[in-house]
Amino acid sequence: MTTTPSGRAGISAIVAALAFGALSLASPATPASLSALCASGQGPRTPIPVPSALEAEVARAFGVSVDAVGHGGFVRCAGNKLVACLVGANLNCGKANVRSRLAGASAYCRANPGSDMIPMAATGHDTIYAWRCAGKRAVAGKALVAVDPGGYDAANWKELRR
Repeated sequence: MTTTPSGRAGISAIVAALAFGALSLASPATPASLSALCASGQGPRTPIPVPSALEAEVARAFGVSVDAVGHGGFVRCAGNKLVACLVGANLNCGKANVRSRLAGASAYCRANPGSDMIPMAATGHDTIYAWRCAGKRAVAGKALVAVDPGGYDAANWKELRR
């Protein structure tokens, strides 16, 4: 089963991977060919697992081994650019969570009223805000993450250049 960047199985990721697979059968996937697909608007707009032909390119972009890319690397088109992301301890390749109310944060504040910060274990690693408790109420503070036009954490995605 295919896993999405946020760690949940998803039909959209499977469909995107199958669609991309069909495109890559026509010609080998390279940064140049995927960049051309991105520029044409026909490339994947949601993260798909890194095609094997691009693993070395993604590994170079992130300064990691090719094995690391195969176990948590994703590519997508961001506008007309081909971008890549690697899932890590605190790195989210899925969409950023821009909600200003989170059930986990609320539960944390009920148990820890007045806390100056709410840990990611309660908010999730995909939130864009710094959180605190105002009494027993969770409050979203300053946005710590820039979100790209596609809704992803811009800092976690790197452009792949030819």
